[in-house]
Amino acid sequence: MWRAGGYHLPRVEGASMNQGALLAIFASLIFSVMNTLVKIIADDIPTGEIVFFRSSIGCLLVLLLMYRYGVVFSREDRPLLVLRGAMGGLYLICYFYSIANLTLADASMLVYLSPFFSILLSLLVMRERINANALFWLVMVIIGAILLVRPWDFSAYTLASLVGVLSAVFAAIAYLSVNKLSKRHHNYEIVFYFLFIATLLSLPLMWNSFIWPNAYQFAILLSIALVSLLGQVVLTQAFYSENLIVVSVVRYIGIVFNIGWGWLFWNEIPMQLSIFGSLLVVVSCIQLGLLNRNKAV
Repeated sequence: MWRAGGYHLPRVEGASMNQGALLAIFASLIFSVMNTLVKIIADDIPTGEIVFFRSSIGCLLVLLLMYRYGVVFSREDRPLLVLRGAMGGLYLICYFYSIANLTLADASMLVYLSPFFSILLSLLVMRERINANALFWLVMVIIGAILLVRPWDFSAYTLASLVGVLSAVFAAIAYLSVNKLSKRHHNYEIVFYFLFIATLLSLPLMWNSFIWPNAYQFAILLSIALVSLLGQVVLTQAFYSENLIVVSVVRYIGIVFNIGWGWLFWNEIPMQLSIFGSLLVVVSCIQLGLLNRNKAV
């Protein structure tokens, strides 16, 4: 057993770079399936309701896991746990909205801006100076994001893209809080706060817009909750490997999966600007991650 943050967690024996990378690829595939299911149901069920079912069902499942493994709620860091839950809930709402209104490729790419915002927020909080190398890649990320959002061609698509950028901001704040909470709290407790608060945040969005799902729609909503929980478990196991930077880089293959599903089900073909912007974001975020890991930022 491996000890982390005061809790014994299972670890893959003989974890290797290949094993962690394969698990990260599998997790990316699972999350791309979740994105596809969200987009399929988004034509019939409002975003707030999708978030409600995904969060409430997931919340019950996590409670069962907490009971199964004897995880109890802590009295420490409750404000930070609530903040993490709120940021995670807002991320989920914005992300599902962007999936419903953008191509799968663009929606998934915009949320991958979260490492950029994580590093930027860390620099602002720590008030550290940015070296020229890091500044160059930060500018490249911004250029890539502009190419994805395309503000010069303002439309409903642009607004949905900005919501996608917001999802990345909320995800970044949630990630930073998880980074601190994980040292003293079990992962299940952190996830519970996220899902519980996301459920609460989704309630006002369903006011006068709730649609009773039929059997087919409920099956998809249930699948979204189950698939997303499976993806989280697999991704967590991937990050237990020795090669966290490899796992982080490999996760970007999820963009390819989302492009594939978008083309297969909706005949979505990314624009040249989107492809170029995506490449800029991916390469720049990888470089920033390497710099941050080496304490060069």
